[in-house]
Amino acid sequence: MPRGPEKIGDILAQLMARRGFARVQSASAADSAWRQAAGEMVSRYTRVGAVRNGKMEVIVAHSALVQELGFQKAALLATLARLPIATLECRRWVRGAGAVFSMGGYAAGPPVLAALAVGVPVVVMEPNAAPGFTNRAVRRRVARALVSFAETAAFFPAGRSEITGLPVREEFFDIAPKPRGETLEILVTGGSQGARTLNRAGRESWPLFRRSGMKVRIVHQTGAHGYEELSEAFPDSGLEGEVTPFIADMPRAFASADLVVCRSGAGTVSELAAAGKPAILVPFPFAADDHQTRNAEAIERAGAARMAADGGMNGERLFRMVSEIAAQDGLLERMGAAARRLARRGAAERAAEILEEVAGRRRGGAPWKGAV
Repeated sequence: MPRGPEKIGDILAQLMARRGFARVQSASAADSAWRQAAGEMVSRYTRVGAVRNGKMEVIVAHSALVQELGFQKAALLATLARLPIATLECRRWVRGAGAVFSMGGYAAGPPVLAALAVGVPVVVMEPNAAPGFTNRAVRRRVARALVSFAETAAFFPAGRSEITGLPVREEFFDIAPKPRGETLEILVTGGSQGARTLNRAGRESWPLFRRSGMKVRIVHQTGAHGYEELSEAFPDSGLEGEVTPFIADMPRAFASADLVVCRSGAGTVSELAAAGKPAILVPFPFAADDHQTRNAEAIERAGAARMAADGGMNGERLFRMVSEIAAQDGLLERMGAAARRLARRGAAERAAEILEEVAGRRRGGAPWKGAV
């Protein structure tokens, strides 16, 4: 499932190869000077390069961050203090590129800053409604900004943004609208790791659904940590459905659902849009720059979801929100249609086209004349 920066970077590199780049390289830089400079907060850093005619033309810089020290100010400041050294090191392998692609994040800072310093154009993909720190820092100097929300374009210079969306598996786009039946099919998912708040609220809501007489079928994906407790309790709920630690075929689960209860990360909301699924969104409160709240607000404004803060979500709130949505004739269908209007098919292919276009302008070695 191409949700993480690493997989999206790999997909783009593969697409660049299909567009005529003779060789695609994917090399781990875990032992690079950047890792040494960034310290323990970066667990992995990967760069993917597309090479044509023996020349590196595009670098896809992406990263996976693990906050091993937590969100401690001292640790963050120490890492930021090392960024100048890492940026200098990155200049060596960025200099010959035709373009650098970035999905943001602190670990993307050094290659992006190095590219701008040596005149290599930068293309950023910003999947969230509000740009993260790195993309905000370089927003005036990017060659192109690929965004998922119309409102995000306002953060970047006029004429350089395009709504491409985030790459999402085709199976989500292929999901047909689901007619509402007598039984409301509810999918509760906290992602592969699960979500403690959703697990607690889900369990608390079961007796409320049972007493209400509402016909529901609940599929609750708990993650490994919450599975044992909820799976033992669910048979006594008197409700139809199942509790599972992990869902291998998420498109199939989406297709069966009338309503999805979930977090609001960029990948999740992109999949909801592609599938045309109405949702109750509960943003993860500790997401960087509170981007999940911004995403949920944007989806709610579009009429595709209802949002509830993590701190206020419990069984009563979940039951009430589901009941209110289900009680209004045609609301689920209208929310689903609104979600599908936000979808953008072919995001990876469009990103590859833009990368080739930007890199092509620099084949003669001319520096990028981005605004400072």
